[in-house]
Amino acid sequence: MKDEAARRSGIHGWLDGVRSTRTGHLTLKIVIGVIGTMLVIAGLIMVPFPGPGWLVVFAGLAVLATEFHWARRLLEFGKRTLSAWTTWLGRQGWTVKILVVLVAAAAATAIVYYGLKLSFGLDLVTEAQKLINR
Repeated sequence: MKDEAARRSGIHGWLDGVRSTRTGHLTLKIVIGVIGTMLVIAGLIMVPFPGPGWLVVFAGLAVLATEFHWARRLLEFGKRTLSAWTTWLGRQGWTVKILVVLVAAAAATAIVYYGLKLSFGLDLVTEAQKLINR
């Protein structure tokens, strides 16, 4: 009896109440699916740029994992992979760490450059040459 009262309090209790009806269960799945998917897509768009891209992807997966078993498995896989990557990188020397940072910076620079060029027709190299030749 005490466990049931504890289980029904807070956000988990509220979610259990919503899930208790067929309509509530379906509505919750749809809402969680839409919010989680939007977060994952926004995070994936942000990944190449400096900022919290992967954090937003993982947050979206965490939201999806509240209702979808596949998302829970994918989130656990992502956590294991990230942990293995950071452990591997931590064991490497400074040369490898600097190389990883340089490759990431080059990729981010290329993505920003081509993003501006393709989206707005802005060629930063040509603009810089115009300023130099003045």
